[in-house]
Amino acid sequence: MQQGTIGVTTENIFPVIKKFLYSDHEIFLREMVSNAVDATQKLKTLAAKGEFKGSTDNLTVHIKVDETAGTITISDQGIGMTAEEIEKYINQIAFSGVNDFLEKYKDNANNIIGHFGLGFYSSFMVSKKVEIVTLSYKENSQAMKWSCDGSPSYQMEDTQKEEHGTDIILHIDDDCKEFLDKHKIEGLLNKYCKFMPVPVAFGKKTEWKDGKQQETDEDNIINSVEPLWTKSPSTLKDEDYKSFYRTLYPMHDEPLFWIHLNVDYPFNLTGILYFPRIQSNIELQRNKIQLYCNQVFVTDQVEGIVPDFLTLLHGIIDSPDIPLNVSRSYLQSDRDVKKISSYITKKVSDRLAAIFKENRKDYEEKWDHLKLFIDYGLLSEESFYDRAKEFFLLKDSEGKYFTFEEYQTLIKDNQTDKDGNLIYLYANNQNDQYSYIEAAKSKGYSVLILDGQLDVPLVSMLEQKFEKSRFTRVDGDVIDRLIVKEEAKATSFSDDEKNNITTVFNSRMPKIDKTEFMVDVQALGETAQPVVIIQSEYMRRMKDISRYQPGMAFYAQMPDTYTVVLNSDHALIKNVLNNCTAKTAEELKPVCGEIKGLEARLAAIRQTTEKKKPEEITKEEKDNREQTEKAIDEQKEKRNNILAQYAKDNAVVNQLIDLALLQNGMLKGAALDAFLKRSVQLIKEV
Repeated sequence: MQQGTIGVTTENIFPVIKKFLYSDHEIFLREMVSNAVDATQKLKTLAAKGEFKGSTDNLTVHIKVDETAGTITISDQGIGMTAEEIEKYINQIAFSGVNDFLEKYKDNANNIIGHFGLGFYSSFMVSKKVEIVTLSYKENSQAMKWSCDGSPSYQMEDTQKEEHGTDIILHIDDDCKEFLDKHKIEGLLNKYCKFMPVPVAFGKKTEWKDGKQQETDEDNIINSVEPLWTKSPSTLKDEDYKSFYRTLYPMHDEPLFWIHLNVDYPFNLTGILYFPRIQSNIELQRNKIQLYCNQVFVTDQVEGIVPDFLTLLHGIIDSPDIPLNVSRSYLQSDRDVKKISSYITKKVSDRLAAIFKENRKDYEEKWDHLKLFIDYGLLSEESFYDRAKEFFLLKDSEGKYFTFEEYQTLIKDNQTDKDGNLIYLYANNQNDQYSYIEAAKSKGYSVLILDGQLDVPLVSMLEQKFEKSRFTRVDGDVIDRLIVKEEAKATSFSDDEKNNITTVFNSRMPKIDKTEFMVDVQALGETAQPVVIIQSEYMRRMKDISRYQPGMAFYAQMPDTYTVVLNSDHALIKNVLNNCTAKTAEELKPVCGEIKGLEARLAAIRQTTEKKKPEEITKEEKDNREQTEKAIDEQKEKRNNILAQYAKDNAVVNQLIDLALLQNGMLKGAALDAFLKRSVQLIKEV
């Protein structure tokens, strides 16, 4: 028997492995099976070269769990190892500067394991003892047994083994007993090993017999040794790709289409990327791309290997050229990764462009599922815009699709304002904003439907890309002010009339949490609506964008501010004003007279003090001004109360307000019930 210490002078390697890889400790099984598969493939290569004359009929890797003994055994019939090879590959952790390296990175083990071929030692993350029983394929080799209890000390001795290959026996540590659960191991094998290039068997297949499930003599092979992406696209049919997708994502709808990647220069990359049907939530779609290295699952966290927006795709990427650290779960960014990322982006762009050119109708039918993905690409990848602008589509309220250039041509004659700006009108909810859309269409305007999750930031980006262009939501102003082609028409109401009518309506606006209403009077034409509620495009957009940009969170805290526009040209508004004037004239006359007298007095006070320095103004003058201002406020309050009392009992005022609120989806609960009852009463009175 030979005894010794593993060739690392520091005593810290095993505690380091335990400590730093514990959060990812399930990868031990992947590393062990990968090593077994590698050994098997090497034997197949030697056989192909004529350097191994034995049989290669059954080279299955077997995994066995013995709950009673507390062990997991990984067995292969690969090349095996001689005593000298154990000394070289196991006892000497193959890096001359490993001690210095361990010392340098002792607090950051993501850089340690596997960076220097230490995958075997991941077994000690879950094992209190590891044994190797191995026999080299070389003639006249002596079988060897190696064991280590997790310290730098090991034992190695001759043993008996009938067939070439290696058995790794893991004696599972007390705090890792969950890995003795057969269902757990089967799940890990399906996760990491289902596409390995050598058959991997775990237990036996079962069948229903005599009223229960019973094991058969047939191995339960958990992997497909010829995954679809390793085959030539010319040999595959659409159903092959769809079937493979169902294997990967059994609970998903069928994909829209796919890209088969196959490149060997300047890097090796194969795979299949699927375009899923995406409509709403980005986060639900992420992390569906699986990264493999030589058919061994690595990770589904592919940020860094593909651009962020491409993480919405589904499928497989397999490349031996992607640099990985020891646990194979963290990508190291370098120039090769960036080249691969650029290549994938180009392939995706070329595929979309080809589908658009070859079958535009089919592309348009898929657009609603593609749009979120392409929106994300435009917003997150600067270079993608130049590629995508040729196949990005805008959809209008009638369900027609246009490229950027086509839509500009469509609207430039009728939707250019007096300053030469091209105005893109849009709605983000076709049902809620139906009446606004119809009003715009009656003017001959086209309205886009931008109801996607990312359309708010997309609009802001397109305004920067398009020359002299602006996007305005269709309910962002009254119809004649959405696209200003001439100066606004002045209202015929006097200042007092405007003041009275705005006070009347303002007094009846509802109190809604975090919502403010401002009432204004504009001349909109006799056929326009009597009352319209609009919201500033700028403020609404800032509040929407604040959901995506944390630095703008203060906008989210601001109240929603709406402008209630009274159409002074409409007969109903005129009638309300005339009726109000007649009903309140007697009460308002002395109050308004008092206000005018006080305002004249205040003007005289200000005139006498405006040229004085603050310290020159006497206390009497200050008191006089404050008393006058207070008296004016009191009289205005009286006036407002008189007008509010009138408005309270005026069914037309309340009905007009509720109709405008209803149009904007803001009439609910008790207010909606009151509106319905009032509507019935008004109908009775007709």
